[in-house]
Amino acid sequence: MSSSVCFAQSWNMPLGVTNVSRDIFGLHMTIFWICVAIGVVVFGAMFFSLFRYRHSQGAKAAHFHENTKVEILWTVIPVLILVGMAVPATATLKNMYDASDAELDVMVTGQQWRWRYEYLGEDVAFTSNLSTPRSQVSGEEVRGENYLLEVDEPLVLPINRKIRFLMTSDDVIHSWWVPDLAVKQDTIPGFINENWVRINEPGMYRGQCAELCGIDHGFMPVVVQAMEEEAFDDWLTERKKAAEQEAQGVGREWAMEELMDRGEAVYESICASCHQPDGQGSPPAFPALAGNQQLIDDLDWHLDKVINGVSGAAMPAFRNTLNPVEIAAVVTYTQNAWGNDTQKQVQPARVAEQTE
Repeated sequence: MSSSVCFAQSWNMPLGVTNVSRDIFGLHMTIFWICVAIGVVVFGAMFFSLFRYRHSQGAKAAHFHENTKVEILWTVIPVLILVGMAVPATATLKNMYDASDAELDVMVTGQQWRWRYEYLGEDVAFTSNLSTPRSQVSGEEVRGENYLLEVDEPLVLPINRKIRFLMTSDDVIHSWWVPDLAVKQDTIPGFINENWVRINEPGMYRGQCAELCGIDHGFMPVVVQAMEEEAFDDWLTERKKAAEQEAQGVGREWAMEELMDRGEAVYESICASCHQPDGQGSPPAFPALAGNQQLIDDLDWHLDKVINGVSGAAMPAFRNTLNPVEIAAVVTYTQNAWGNDTQKQVQPARVAEQTE
């Protein structure tokens, strides 16, 4: 293993698993050693002069200026160095920004504090949430190997295919960053930015939001699972079938027990970070749901706030984040959990009507 690679794995940026990441690393190391060489020459000459021509040895300072040869030399040499660095840097940048001829398009949407992924043209979409237990965050349990860098639904991608990312945000500016893929792109509300990746090796690659996006900024990880092409095709087929079954579930009548089970899972992954697992909230920003009289008395109000959010508050609209089944389930769950016990329930068909 080369010294550059060893240095990269200990103190430097990662070598990465894409051709672009390796080009960036190679460019970085080339310019790094050029800077080292310049530093050695400049400081070497300076310290040599200070030692060789020091006053204590009787050296007399020379007075000269307007030396044309020296001025040409110290102008031409830096220009040549800059051109030598600019040529490979420009080639790398051109490659980084060329997202054409992609084989798969993925829409990445930043949401406080999670990521939504949509495989364009495939009818597959899901939300990726932090899965590190809150008991680890609070210090009640020993923290795992991937503390704050693990999710319930990783972004699954095939290797050896060019994937184009279309990136935006539903609320504030986020930044989708995975060092091993050499992708770091801001997601801005009202704008769509573009990036791309072609992964060379299967594996799990972790990153996080690199923009200070709010109080839970540190709880917004990115996990990419790269698969062999055949395995990815099988996974995508299964997700399409699951999406079809989910869509069919909108039209049927769900039992209370089914809604409560599904709602609990949705609440733990989406809502518990703000309103707490026990529904006690963190007032005033995140009100308690347990014993919340307005929630208990007015189901229509409750459903509307989940679907459309609360203007001017931290409560986002979930109409584009959760499907009708998930919204119906989580509203039913919060109506009946923690002693609320209203016995009220919402069916997915009702949610579908309000989100059309």
